[in-house]
Amino acid sequence: MQITFLGTSSGVPTRKRNVSSIALRLPQRAEVWLMDCGEGTQQQILRSDVKISQITKIFITHMHGDHIFGLAGLLASCGMAGNVEHIDLYGPADLGEYLNSCLRYSDTRLSYPIKVHKVAPGFVCEDEEFTVTCAALKHRVTAHGYRIEQKDRLGRFNVEKAIAQKIPSGPLYGQLKRGQNVTLADGRFINGSDFQSPPQIGHKVVYCTDTIYCENAVELAKDADVLIHEATFAHQDADLAYQRMHSTTTMAAQVALAAGVKALIMTHFSPRYAPGNSVQLDDLLHEARMIFPNTYISYDFMTFDVEAIALAKETPKIPA
Repeated sequence: MQITFLGTSSGVPTRKRNVSSIALRLPQRAEVWLMDCGEGTQQQILRSDVKISQITKIFITHMHGDHIFGLAGLLASCGMAGNVEHIDLYGPADLGEYLNSCLRYSDTRLSYPIKVHKVAPGFVCEDEEFTVTCAALKHRVTAHGYRIEQKDRLGRFNVEKAIAQKIPSGPLYGQLKRGQNVTLADGRFINGSDFQSPPQIGHKVVYCTDTIYCENAVELAKDADVLIHEATFAHQDADLAYQRMHSTTTMAAQVALAAGVKALIMTHFSPRYAPGNSVQLDDLLHEARMIFPNTYISYDFMTFDVEAIALAKETPKIPA
């Protein structure tokens, strides 16, 4: 899994940062899942390595404009991409009505089917590789955080050991790779688990925005490889955070620490911390790292491999 940040500003875009959207790329199956879709998201996709034709799922956290205003335009463009077969959308109860109104009043007809799923805390969707769940966050409107969990995979098949024990190659190897037991022509019983390394534990990515600190975010993020959490305000502006139901850097770091995640990536920054102001994003990073050292500042078009970021030691350079 790879994470590409398409928008990292809160409320309004800035010269350097667009409003909220994140692409979760699944290269092994040429598929992209979007998390939120603020205004201008399709322009950000065109400037990135993300392929619009590969979008199959879109998860919306809540109905504020900086998270949904790019949705109708993106869906229209997906149809013009030529090879989009189907898109599933997940979000609050009003998402379907909002989309229907946008498409109806703009006289837009999509050339492919979409399905809107109303989410509630708990199970969201599942396929052969991934399970998605969500939890209610604490914001001014109904909002959900999402957990994308990759299922555990079988360990590596030890072909050298199979050769050493003179096990004939072919269909038997396929059975042993799947961990199945086999009986050879010479009567030997072979335990498939003896020829595999330990299972590969699936990666876990959690996305929480918009919200003030809440226990649901901690539970959702338990033991995740990567927690992407909003940090709209610096700690000194905690009063604003409480008024507007957003998180400070220290709140995001406390969620990461309590959840035991491997890495925290902060996003959804207020434009008040732009270069030239008295408090800037490197100050926000320092605040969070005082609580949770393996913290990162996101910026538009930043791309990370999920496995690599869990092991990373340095924070990427913050753009001027």
